[in-house]
Amino acid sequence: MSPSEGTGSAGRYSGRVTDISLDTALSAVIGGRTAGAIARAFGYTTVGEFVGHYPRRYASRGELTALDTLPLGENVTIVAEVREVRERPMRNRRGGILEVSITDGRGILTLTFFNQSWRAKELVVGSRGIFAGKVGAYRGTYQLAHPDYELFEEGSAENSGDRPAPHADSARRWAETPIPIYPATATVASWQIQRSMDIVLDSLGTIPDPVPVEVRQQEGLIDADQAVRQIHRPTREVDWQDAREALRFQEAFLLQTALLQQRAESLRQPATPRPVRAGGLLDRFDRDLSFTLTGDQSAVGDEIAADLSRSHPMSRLVQGEVGSGKTLVALRAMLQVADSGGQAALLAPTEVLAAQHLRSIVRTLGPDLAAELAPTLVTGQQPAAIRKRSLLSVAAGGTRIVVGTHALMSASVQFADLGLVVVDEQHRFGVEQREALRLKAHTPPHTLVLTATPIPRTVAMTVFGDLDVSTIRELPAGRAGITSHVVPLADHPRWSHRIWQRVSEELAQGRQAFVVCPAIRDAPAGEDVLEAGEMLAEEVEQLRADAATGPVEPLASVETTVAMLRAHPLFSSTAVAALHGQMSSDEKDQVMSDFMAEKIRVLVATTVIEVGVDVPNASTMVVLNADRFGVSQLHQLRGRVGRGGVAGLCLFVTTAPAGTIARERVAAVAATLDGFELAQVDLELRQEGDVLGTTQAGGRSSLRILRVARDGDIITRARELASGILDADGDLTQHPVLRAALTYRLDAAEREFLAKS
Repeated sequence: MSPSEGTGSAGRYSGRVTDISLDTALSAVIGGRTAGAIARAFGYTTVGEFVGHYPRRYASRGELTALDTLPLGENVTIVAEVREVRERPMRNRRGGILEVSITDGRGILTLTFFNQSWRAKELVVGSRGIFAGKVGAYRGTYQLAHPDYELFEEGSAENSGDRPAPHADSARRWAETPIPIYPATATVASWQIQRSMDIVLDSLGTIPDPVPVEVRQQEGLIDADQAVRQIHRPTREVDWQDAREALRFQEAFLLQTALLQQRAESLRQPATPRPVRAGGLLDRFDRDLSFTLTGDQSAVGDEIAADLSRSHPMSRLVQGEVGSGKTLVALRAMLQVADSGGQAALLAPTEVLAAQHLRSIVRTLGPDLAAELAPTLVTGQQPAAIRKRSLLSVAAGGTRIVVGTHALMSASVQFADLGLVVVDEQHRFGVEQREALRLKAHTPPHTLVLTATPIPRTVAMTVFGDLDVSTIRELPAGRAGITSHVVPLADHPRWSHRIWQRVSEELAQGRQAFVVCPAIRDAPAGEDVLEAGEMLAEEVEQLRADAATGPVEPLASVETTVAMLRAHPLFSSTAVAALHGQMSSDEKDQVMSDFMAEKIRVLVATTVIEVGVDVPNASTMVVLNADRFGVSQLHQLRGRVGRGGVAGLCLFVTTAPAGTIARERVAAVAATLDGFELAQVDLELRQEGDVLGTTQAGGRSSLRILRVARDGDIITRARELASGILDADGDLTQHPVLRAALTYRLDAAEREFLAKS
């Protein structure tokens, strides 16, 4: 696309609409062709959605982009200067290639155009401009093939053609005016967005501000109309800084208001109270416990007991370290509900974890209570006869505790009196799945969400702002602890032998070991062999992204590693077995039973063993390709060892070079056992974007510039002020603009997400 074509219909569209609003169709303002391209690229169809497409950074005409930082294979928008222009004929066919070297003063990037010699008249040596395209490599040199570009005209916007040269002050202002660089695509360039934005802003009426004027004045913020215009059309650096500050606060304020409204709405729903019954099942359980609850377990248990006794649904998130006793706390809540004749459903993300939970619950209850409560497993891979018996018992109320996977959401599962839903590792489930289970209750059930992935305070406040949050930090006494080491094969390739030697030393002491692999079987870049059903979606994407960009290292697979260990002289007499999500339910259950019975000494698995697996005799964990996993996932995996009186050893094996983010992830986990510290590290390393992302909300989020890792103070302050507004005006009748903005900014999908999460 040539620079003249780059304006698209936005540059030629003459049917402009005046005094438009945020609800106006974008096509009515900039024309159908350009609006269609923007809709395909970003999904925007209204003016309001489009003006929320904020610049990701700003450049100046005198600034050049550091070319040595450009990522290979990605679309980039850069500011650079033309250094050399030359044309050469093609070797095997007619025509010529125009090669333009651009520079940042140090590095060189080549622009390549085929049969477009006329561009040499535009791209003269010394001219500067914005260039956009996908970074490729040819014969060791980075290049942009057929890039889009827009050159800076010398002088100001008022100086073009034969007009006189501008005054010095005007020229200086022109040179210093920030140039917005927008998130762009291969089909819609940054300057095309800017030109369309100019058309929209010229016609847009005053934008109402959802933040009440008294709050805005108290916080020293500019109003929404000024902020939107300044973020897109700054004349000085301070303009876009003030605009971002106001818009960032606005996003936090809207979200916190919505969360607080949802919290108030949930408190108005009716629920069946499930109070503690003196001398009941819970009292009997506590009396027969062979250990004393930790202080945190007791405190969180008291909070849950009080919630269950109320006539509105409990909505509580319990976060705790690996092995801190969250499941025990949940079991005590189940017993309290059972005392009132109700049933509890525990939703687990995998069959292995569901079966492990059932065994643990039966063992912890003891034979008498287990016989009375009849804990039952419901999964998708059960034999038909067993599944039918389980479903009949659940429907009749003979089973008080039901443990299952996604199968619990199926229409065939009916409850007699579902009083409590416990969701283990909530991040593994979508809101639709959790809601499907809650709808099986006659009245809204109490909900308890468990996570062994500690959540930074600002994340809990933002994503789970409508839940009460309890934290278990204290670990039970008697844990021997875990020692973690990074094994950097990129630096020390010969250490690979020592890994297996160290495992064999642990086995010689009668202990057991886990070996974790990111893939099930060998395949290029891990495609089609990743344990996607057992991994977080973002972890799978991280793994695939890493494989697609850096040097492609073969992924360790379960099948290859099992074969290697069985052939290894150190393990010739050792029982080695595989475990992964593509095995049948019976196969997985048999392998886990044999491992717990110490018939299997080394278990080679995918992340199917990430959570909930409790084998006290397992002392060693080897994570191969550790750099392919996220911080929280590595922390979870490590938690499978050191769970009893046997000290744990965790070896994170990585080929990632020193100084890379992948290596930093691994080093961060090895450096501390504090999951809460790691959660903050994870947040900072991820450099997360929207708070409500597509994974949770099911669509594009309306949040654009709020960042949880950076904006904790803003989120906290916004929540305080939103709470004050709602305390005085719960239905927002005195704040109609705020009420309308909540309806507009938080679309139907996000409101549904907030209502169900």
